[in-house]
Amino acid sequence: MAQQQETTAESAATAEGGFVDDVTDAAAREEAHTARGTARPVTVVGNPVLHRECKDVTEFDDELAKLIDDMFASQRAAEGVGIAANQIGVDLKVFVYDCYDDEGVRHVGVVCNPVLEQLPAEQRVLDDGSEGCLSVPGAYHQLARPDYAVVRGQDAQGKPIAVRGTGYFARCLQHETDHLHGYLYIDRLSKRERKDVLRQMAESTPRYETVPNE
Repeated sequence: MAQQQETTAESAATAEGGFVDDVTDAAAREEAHTARGTARPVTVVGNPVLHRECKDVTEFDDELAKLIDDMFASQRAAEGVGIAANQIGVDLKVFVYDCYDDEGVRHVGVVCNPVLEQLPAEQRVLDDGSEGCLSVPGAYHQLARPDYAVVRGQDAQGKPIAVRGTGYFARCLQHETDHLHGYLYIDRLSKRERKDVLRQMAESTPRYETVPNE
């Protein structure tokens, strides 16, 4: 997920309520991942890997750990707040994030095989905020999403975890989970809105390396 226009090894430790503690030592953990990783080019809309559901993570091994490190490095290089494995061409259900919530608290973590909890309609409060995507570089559009989200999945060692977010961080969790099921945020827009986003993308130059579509 791209930053808003106006915004400049994980453990299964849990915070209150059984949710993962993704706040403690956030900067140090992100730095360690990035230092070990290698930034990869970002796939863009139209690349087939972005438009199909990814495969489940079944092996929680050194290869997965290396992928996670590369994802953090790629996220930083692209100045994003979240990135899914298929955004660097890997067909696996895993995303990483380094995202501030609306209270200015930094969250850093990784989720494998994420499942987004569906809130009852009476509990949904929609936030019609601006959204962007590293795979749709240079483009942004308003998109209404619930301002609270819970994602359940596994950490890098395969242990069950739950992550919750509010505001912009909730948007990030929903956005990245969508990616792993083959959806980009522009798929939730009207045809006219999608056309506007693709025009913005065509008229911009990515700040980071991308994979050209064949």
